[in-house]
Amino acid sequence: MMREGHEEEQMMMMVARKPAWLEGLMAETFFSSCGIHESRRKSEKNVFCLLCCLSVCPHCLSSHRSHPLLQVRRYVYHDVVRLSDLEKLIDCSYIQPYTINGAKVIFINQRPQSRAKVSSNVCFTCDRILQEPFNFCSLSCKVDYLLYQGDDLSSILYRINESDFTFSSLRMDGHDQLGEISTMEEDTDDIMLMSDQWEEGNNSNKDKRKKKKETNYSPGIVLSLGSRRKGAPHRAPFS
Repeated sequence: MMREGHEEEQMMMMVARKPAWLEGLMAETFFSSCGIHESRRKSEKNVFCLLCCLSVCPHCLSSHRSHPLLQVRRYVYHDVVRLSDLEKLIDCSYIQPYTINGAKVIFINQRPQSRAKVSSNVCFTCDRILQEPFNFCSLSCKVDYLLYQGDDLSSILYRINESDFTFSSLRMDGHDQLGEISTMEEDTDDIMLMSDQWEEGNNSNKDKRKKKKETNYSPGIVLSLGSRRKGAPHRAPFS
């Protein structure tokens, strides 16, 4: 009982140290039907109001036109944010970005993994395989790790510039569902995701790629879909 009480107290302290918008973004449920406009078309909640700290649908935007708004997209049933948007709010260094349909994105939360894999470089929080030199697979993994270490998040948070998140900057053209136009299979145990660094290398080494395909080696990096929580981090970040 004492151990459970200590863990609950620690979690409450971690939550208290997150700004409201960050806590809301990581905890909010996106792409569910809006309770107010559920009878209307395109009523999925895919925009996060940084002032009200809640998700809204396109039909709700008229009530938030003057608020800073962050568009959330979805890839294979998981929420992502464009790196170019998120890095205006928080330091995204050492979080592995992914290139999906030409857009650089960051996963908001860690994803479940089907089985453990062996690698020399894994996420400090959930053990997901990463490419060098990244230490985290998602925004929440970095934030939770820093809080677990007792670090102050103020050193990585930026002041919100409302002019960067205006209503007019949102794209309501159906491109928020990245998974729908992806050629990757959604229900496989593993997903091949290509980071920006690997993509650049592949573009300049097409001949090498062809040779590798003829062998048992598969280009790119395999990221499993599972997640397990480590007890205590075993190394310091940003090494």
